Amino acid sequence: MSEGAARPPGEGDEFGFDTRAVRAGFERTPFGEHTEPVFLASSFVHDSAAHAAAKFAGEAPGYIYSRFGNPTVRLFEQRLAALEGAEDCRATASGMSAIMSVLVSLTRAGDHVVCSQGVFGTTIQLFALFARYGIETSYVAIDDPAAWEAAIRPNTKMLFLETPSNPLTGVGDVRALAAIARARGVALVVDNCFCTPALQQPFALGADIVVHSATKYLDGQGRVLGGAVLGSRKYVDELLQPVVRYCGPTLSAFNAWVLAKGLETLSVRMARHSENALAVARWLEARPEVERVYYPWLPSHPQHALARAQQRAGGAVLAFDVKGADEVVRKAAAWRIVDGCRLLSITANLGDVKSTITHPASTTHGRMPIEARREAGIGEGMLRVAVGLEDPADICADLARGLGG
Repeated sequence: MSEGAARPPGEGDEFGFDTRAVRAGFERTPFGEHTEPVFLASSFVHDSAAHAAAKFAGEAPGYIYSRFGNPTVRLFEQRLAALEGAEDCRATASGMSAIMSVLVSLTRAGDHVVCSQGVFGTTIQLFALFARYGIETSYVAIDDPAAWEAAIRPNTKMLFLETPSNPLTGVGDVRALAAIARARGVALVVDNCFCTPALQQPFALGADIVVHSATKYLDGQGRVLGGAVLGSRKYVDELLQPVVRYCGPTLSAFNAWVLAKGLETLSVRMARHSENALAVARWLEARPEVERVYYPWLPSHPQHALARAQQRAGGAVLAFDVKGADEVVRKAAAWRIVDGCRLLSITANLGDVKSTITHPASTTHGRMPIEARREAGIGEGMLRVAVGLEDPADICADLARGLGG
């Protein structure tokens, strides 16, 4: 399908979520294939010199060069846009390149960003990198809309919200922040990585832009890297597309095909991930060695009511603090749990059918200044578990080895 073409049948809102996940964005070639093809082409030919000139000038639809447009990548973009309820989407090579593309598209030297505390460690490092170019970031409590509003300055260009947050699963009030953003004339950007559109729809809650690390649950099996930015057609065409075209944070066609196929099973996987994670969270909460469990679907979670109001389920990711007299003791106890695992994979990645475990203070958030890490609530006794699709009893039994049986 050519760039800018109308959405094909099956992509409209008259079809259910699962139907769109399976069918949206797919238009058969003259060969009549039943599954989506992969276009492993770096460039595309033109009918004539005049046709080439018209395509390069944006006066005729069609593909030119896969750095900024490819049929397989477009399939993934349209399918994800249909699931998120977005007007348009641009795919990128990773989740971090998606966030970077938003920053480049919305800010310039002298601008300011407000971001929720406790976000993914590399996101914090990316914002710190942009400080070199005169773009300052302020961090506020995820659950305090008044603090968000107070942090906005005349030069603020975006509010960046990761909900649920990584790793504490803090939940931000998307509706409240959207109202603040609209009133102050800034964009609300929501990282929907943990929930995916299967569990949370930020655009329906008022968000302006949604970003994804498609590497995680959109793929769902730990196979490829990818990212995505979704928003209005005006934003995508006028602000985002030039960044994608000229900076080249390009998603490969093969990865786009894998991700598009991953979307077909998204709602089924996320429902089971959430069911398993809730079972593990409840089990951990009953363990005497555990100080606290962070999971939005537990009544003990501070934003439990908000999570139930804007999410369909709790998602796959939980965190927990182990008990200990001090940070040294808690770190040793946490590492014993990690080292005791025989089933859970010791890796900082998540979004896989295989459960994973990591110690955020020394891995995903290890490059943060220790003061900032403590302020965000990420202590030495905290572990993050991304609950997979194994039998939850087996996951609990694996964690029990390090917890003391």
